[in-house]
Amino acid sequence: MILDRYITFETLRPLSIGVGLLIVVFAGYSSAVKLSQAAEGVIQASTVAELILLNTVIALEVLLPTALYLSVLAAVGRMHRDSEMVALNAAGVSELRVMGAVLKLALVVALLVGFLSLVGRPWAYRESYRIEAEAMAEFDIDKVEPGQFLELKDSHYVLFSRAVDRERGRLQDVFVQSDEGERPQVIYAREATLPRVEPGQPRTAEFHHGYAYRLDTRGQRDITLRFNTLVVQLGRDQVDNGYKRKAQPTLALAQSGRPKDVAEYQWRLSTPLATVLLALLAVPLARSSPRQSRFGNTFVAILVYALLFNLISMARNWVEQGRVGTLPGLWWAYALPALLLVWLLLRPALARRR
Repeated sequence: MILDRYITFETLRPLSIGVGLLIVVFAGYSSAVKLSQAAEGVIQASTVAELILLNTVIALEVLLPTALYLSVLAAVGRMHRDSEMVALNAAGVSELRVMGAVLKLALVVALLVGFLSLVGRPWAYRESYRIEAEAMAEFDIDKVEPGQFLELKDSHYVLFSRAVDRERGRLQDVFVQSDEGERPQVIYAREATLPRVEPGQPRTAEFHHGYAYRLDTRGQRDITLRFNTLVVQLGRDQVDNGYKRKAQPTLALAQSGRPKDVAEYQWRLSTPLATVLLALLAVPLARSSPRQSRFGNTFVAILVYALLFNLISMARNWVEQGRVGTLPGLWWAYALPALLLVWLLLRPALARRR
């Protein structure tokens, strides 16, 4: 028990720091993307923080196993460099005993990763899709920037305005181009108003004092209309409620036979296995001599990590494409890392026999 607590404590310190750093890095990247979308008027600025939080929850199923792998690698590697592993071996404590202590912590982290993968991640995807769809469906004059072209979502219209009077809710010197139908349409107006639109409601624009042109691309029968007031329906915003397998409840995926659903379902089930397997692999990969540099095995460990996730991603793609059936599914991808683990554990004994 003393050994278990010691190894757990030595692993938890870099684990907490690693998880924090990975979350900060990922949140920083996500915030840069979302803030740029908010600056472009694609989403509302008020939803940025919520979307960043949801994206972080989605990423935790990968960040946690990664942080645990690196933490075990750092903790056990330090024990090797400080000759603690030599002392433990002299006292009769084998590497398998150390691996058993790591396994206990890995199982706890795997349970958390499994909950995130089976429940938390689908919920976060559902909320993220809902917020983004509603934010992008809402359209009002606040999203119009003077001197910039704006493509109205889910319609065939592009709008340009030289000036925006937000207090009066009016646009000045407005150009609108539409490629809907066989005849493109261009509208110029001295002023225009765009009422605030909620998702699902028809979107209209009212133009004042201008010209409308309907162009005949196949001949010379263009139509020119001069107007004082022109009301144009620009389309209807739709909240995207389409099928998204990443947002589907795990139970629904379990009952589906579609290849993409099968791949997503097996991925969710396999994340705890990947967590445990990575943590166990880190123990033999951390072997080093007492005076060896701490970066001696880092390259090999990172290479093993990259190969494992690339192998799982490839297996997942094959299941999605129907090239591999439900069995073996993507489970075969874990056989090679498991064999690597067995070989790493047996290598010292094989070397002694030589």
